[in-house]
Amino acid sequence: MAIVAQNSKFGTIGRPVFAWVVALIFFFPIFWLVFTSFKTDADAVKPEFLFFFTPTLDNYLNMTENYDYWRFATNSVITSVLATALALVVGVPAAYAMAFNPTKRTKDVLMWMLSTKMLPAAAVLYPMTFLAKSLGIYDTHFVIILVLTLVNLPIAIWMLFTYFKEIPKDIIEAGQMDGVNTWGEIKEILIPLAWGGIASTGLLTFIFCWNEAYWTVRLTTTEASTLSALIEGNRAPEGLFFGRLSAVSAAAVGPIIVLGWFCQKQLVQGLTFGAVK
Repeated sequence: MAIVAQNSKFGTIGRPVFAWVVALIFFFPIFWLVFTSFKTDADAVKPEFLFFFTPTLDNYLNMTENYDYWRFATNSVITSVLATALALVVGVPAAYAMAFNPTKRTKDVLMWMLSTKMLPAAAVLYPMTFLAKSLGIYDTHFVIILVLTLVNLPIAIWMLFTYFKEIPKDIIEAGQMDGVNTWGEIKEILIPLAWGGIASTGLLTFIFCWNEAYWTVRLTTTEASTLSALIEGNRAPEGLFFGRLSAVSAAAVGPIIVLGWFCQKQLVQGLTFGAVK
């Protein structure tokens, strides 16, 4: 009995403490990023100013006045929102077809789509750049939206397929017996039942699009450059300007952290969809 009581006490106290330790470990890089953003470039690399320094907003003022932060942020919003929407528009019908009308090749198709994520991006950089310039769409929102959609579509379809498989097929068949067409099945039956999964897929796809740096930096120069390009632009032959780089990075990750905080309910609901029957 004493051992059971001790284990129960440890579980009551130890688990919350362990959870807090893990949370702090994950939060510390973000804290240090924001902390450093209030230092000058000189103070950011001096050990004597590691914790004690005179805070300054010069890095943020410089970012908005000289680096045109809002233009980069607007480009990030436009490309991420439209790429996410396009991925869902294509992904929902595709996942629906494979979940409720599977063929002998459905699993092969899913594995093939997932295998495309293993392709090194550098291997297709030159063909993509050459094609974009030849078609006159280099450094445009269109090419970034198209590339971000194609890059994230396999993951979106896989997630949606998993959620849709948890929905009883009898419900779809009942709708068919009532004369509901395919679009009606998706709109009136599938989307309401799997809304949590669709929302979480959209949220994760948006995060992936927002964080994408490889393609947004290499397929843009000025007009369609996103926040990833702004961060890249803070490198110089003299080295990294840690104060300014931290401010730009904090401003880039801030919106996505806030979005994740407000949408955590939908995210958790989607990630646990079908876990309990």
